[in-house]
Amino acid sequence: MSLTHPANPDAGPKRIWTLAWPIILSNITVPLLGLVDTAVVGHLPDSRYLAAVTLGATLFSFLYWGFGFLRMGTTGLTSQAVGRESDDEVRNLLGQSLLLAAGIGVLLILFSRPLIALGLWLLDASPVATELAAQYAHIRILSAPAVLANYAILGWFLGQQNSRVTLAILVLTNSVNIVLDLLFVVGLGMTSDGVAWATVIADYTALAFGGVLVLRQLGHLRGRFLRERLLRLSAYAELFQVNANLFVRTLGLLFAMAFFTSRGAAQGDTVLAANAVLLQFIMLTSYALDGFAHAAEAIVGRAVGRRRWDEFGQAVKSAALFSLVTAAGASLAFALGGNLLIALLTGLPAVRDTAATYLPWMAVMPLIAVWSYLFDGVFIGATAIREMRNSIFAGLAVYLPVWWLTRELGNHGLWLAFLIFALVRSATLAGYYLHFRRTRWKASGMPPLTRFDNP
Repeated sequence: MSLTHPANPDAGPKRIWTLAWPIILSNITVPLLGLVDTAVVGHLPDSRYLAAVTLGATLFSFLYWGFGFLRMGTTGLTSQAVGRESDDEVRNLLGQSLLLAAGIGVLLILFSRPLIALGLWLLDASPVATELAAQYAHIRILSAPAVLANYAILGWFLGQQNSRVTLAILVLTNSVNIVLDLLFVVGLGMTSDGVAWATVIADYTALAFGGVLVLRQLGHLRGRFLRERLLRLSAYAELFQVNANLFVRTLGLLFAMAFFTSRGAAQGDTVLAANAVLLQFIMLTSYALDGFAHAAEAIVGRAVGRRRWDEFGQAVKSAALFSLVTAAGASLAFALGGNLLIALLTGLPAVRDTAATYLPWMAVMPLIAVWSYLFDGVFIGATAIREMRNSIFAGLAVYLPVWWLTRELGNHGLWLAFLIFALVRSATLAGYYLHFRRTRWKASGMPPLTRFDNP
């Protein structure tokens, strides 16, 4: 990568790592909470409570993941405002994102009954488990405004290159949740409803803590909140455009994952369980790759705002270095120690043997998918969201036909289709990136993406 400017320490490997490690640690706290939820409810005398919590947690994972654009869109736009040194814009982006989060959260509560009924119908569990899951879900949905507002707050701080707030908020949230799990279920004798209330209280606790941090940060910013930016619908045009494309992109990812799960389930419970075990390998890899991608979002966005394309290129190069080393390490670990990891995740011989059969796919997957993680971060920072959306459509356009043509291969055909989905998506994003570099070259060394070519 040829740059006319010397390497910029603000976009170099040290800066990437400084931003990435708190995100990686905060990601690791997420499965810890799931383990505690499972352990607490799993020791109740009736397994239906564990089934209810599992169903409810799955429902909300998909539901809230769909609104993850509130975090991503806020990060990209805020980091660019920071690059332009526009404190007014930084302030008002926070206000707009919080108002949008509150509005969506209230709508989710108002329409919770049909949404929960539809979601549980799609999950298709037993009537008893579904009834308990519905009770759990009607409690959990009360925290929707807090969850979505927390997304906006995390995105806002990350856009200002403050990733330690992410770690602090998630550690607090999960700590409160775990303590209340034990208090409500073990101490007060509650069941799945106790787990739900613990989560709701933890989410609002996190919002209160995040609010304190926001007020402290606002004290360091110049400017003020502008009524016309917060109350005029047309002022939300850019935020709506970015978030709408991110929402469509996320729906495409959710469909790809749901299709993979359903086609595995159609081959029997053992294959379904084996695939679930192997998908945990992808989740483990994503904890680190997401950290480097999020760091790239913040630095790339600031570079775009400053119109420093040399800094842009240095950020991409630094994030790519960490991402590729992590992906190569994950592939090597899965190839050499995959069977041991499978044994740690399941004690069922049939599931172990089946997962081992498809383990070779996992030795390849990180090296293919790493580019989609990296360029997602780059394009979010540049708010080049249409390209991200298009990469999902391109991947799905190949994913489904490949699965159809390889059905006789069974689960191997399904994994092949899933791998090609990741490959096409990575190749599409890389192609966009290289195309913009070649066609919009700047004398400073790094071309802008899409609309950022013109002043």
